[in-house]
Amino acid sequence: MPLIAAATGRVPARRPVWFMRQAGRSLPEYRAIRADRGMLESCFDPELVCEITMQPVRRHDTDAAILFSDIVVPLKAAGVDLDIVPGTGPVIASPIRTAADVAALPRLEPEAVGAVTAAIGLLLEELPPTVSLIGFAGAPFTLASYLIEGGPSRTYEHTKAMMLAEPDLWHALMGRLADLTIAFLRAQIAAGVDAVQLFDSWAGTLSESAYEAFVAPHSTRVMAEIEQFGVPRIHFGVGTGELLGAMTRVGTDVIGVDWRTPLDVAAERVGRSVAIQGNLDPTVLLAGPEAVRRELTRIIAEGDRAVAAGTPGHIVNLGHGVLPNTDADAITHAVELIHTL
Repeated sequence: MPLIAAATGRVPARRPVWFMRQAGRSLPEYRAIRADRGMLESCFDPELVCEITMQPVRRHDTDAAILFSDIVVPLKAAGVDLDIVPGTGPVIASPIRTAADVAALPRLEPEAVGAVTAAIGLLLEELPPTVSLIGFAGAPFTLASYLIEGGPSRTYEHTKAMMLAEPDLWHALMGRLADLTIAFLRAQIAAGVDAVQLFDSWAGTLSESAYEAFVAPHSTRVMAEIEQFGVPRIHFGVGTGELLGAMTRVGTDVIGVDWRTPLDVAAERVGRSVAIQGNLDPTVLLAGPEAVRRELTRIIAEGDRAVAAGTPGHIVNLGHGVLPNTDADAITHAVELIHTL
């Protein structure tokens, strides 16, 4: 598997590539199959999860499939009252703001994500042997931000206020969410995924000192709990160029890099201790084939310089997810180009 080779310091048979949100609205077959199905309903249908996860592998020839799901799926499975609202994102019916709210947060039992593990079983039967299956979960901080704010936020004012004004309450909530994240990742690993990615999507809203004090201890526990299973761990957040060192120190095998930080610079920041993943700006895929070729050539050269200087490996990816109005053919052509460069 090229992705696993790159993640573990071996030489891959070809340059590995996959894209975050590669299974989604950029694909006409996805839009057709989801036309009358809600997001959460789809995430708990094993056959549908399998089909949607496979779609970009069939169309684009990517080197990994990432399980079709959402970071709030384990919260929903545990019993949190939430919905994914089209055009908005996750919306929490009763935001968590008090000690009583934290105490009432339900725990995740493995059987509650049986639909997810069943989908993994179906995928293992269908995926080509060279294609890795990536499981994933939201990191405790990102889950906490949704639960406290009640949905997406630009300021994270309630989240940061709890963090700074009520640190004991904050750490109690983060501990509960770390338990949930560990349970969800362990279930996916037991079902057979080849690697896992921890999405701390909104960690980039924090200073390094806040991250170290209020987030890192809990993400460290998540990564430590799954290290024993021997699957590569990928850690990613948006706007985290200044946090790359801290995010690596929590324990990971691959660090994701968004488009704001050059790959060779990112490799220096993390001490060349882990493989790197990234970091094409998703909007480049909207700019035409010449722009795609130019940017991919630059990024791959940065990745190659990093590897030549001692970084264990480079996995090509975007610096965030595929944009919904991206032409599917542009993704296919990008993958073809990456495999030839």
